[in-house]
Amino acid sequence: MTPDFFKIFPLRKGRTHEVYGPAALAFSFALGRELNGTVMWVCEGWRAEQINPNGFVSYLDPQNLLIAKAKDQQNVLAVAEEALRSGAIALVVMELGTPIGLTTGRRLQLAAEAGHSTGLCIISENMGSNAAETRWRCDPVFDAKDSTLQQWELIKNKSGTLGAWVVKWDAEAHRVIVVSKTAQ
Repeated sequence: MTPDFFKIFPLRKGRTHEVYGPAALAFSFALGRELNGTVMWVCEGWRAEQINPNGFVSYLDPQNLLIAKAKDQQNVLAVAEEALRSGAIALVVMELGTPIGLTTGRRLQLAAEAGHSTGLCIISENMGSNAAETRWRCDPVFDAKDSTLQQWELIKNKSGTLGAWVVKWDAEAHRVIVVSKTAQ
């Protein structure tokens, strides 16, 4: 049985979660909007690609986004841990290039719990940490009638069942809409 999407999204506060796939950025921005606070985006400074406010303005007000560029992944994790622990940031998004160990993942969980913040690691497939509360795979759904559909699949959940939902972002209402099977 698939759980009710809105009982698990937005993601549980005080925990760190993981997401991967082509639609991971959309998932991150939608989560940031749902948590309704400041979002800190932390990545390594050497990366040439970066998020563009024009690309996510329908999800999130760029005024609510802080971007931090760190020297390497170790510094990304240190910045993220401090931001999570501070309690001043609703969502800390970390772009990770290499897997993290159980100890590092647990440190992020403890920091998120202390600050009652939410952490989200953007990872590559097969790169997850055992410490993550949930792990999501996010893909576009190819549909000739609606190019905005995405499938968000919960593939790891420490506190419940797994499931998959076809969703779309409603830019006017600023929320995620679950698309029913009949509407597809």
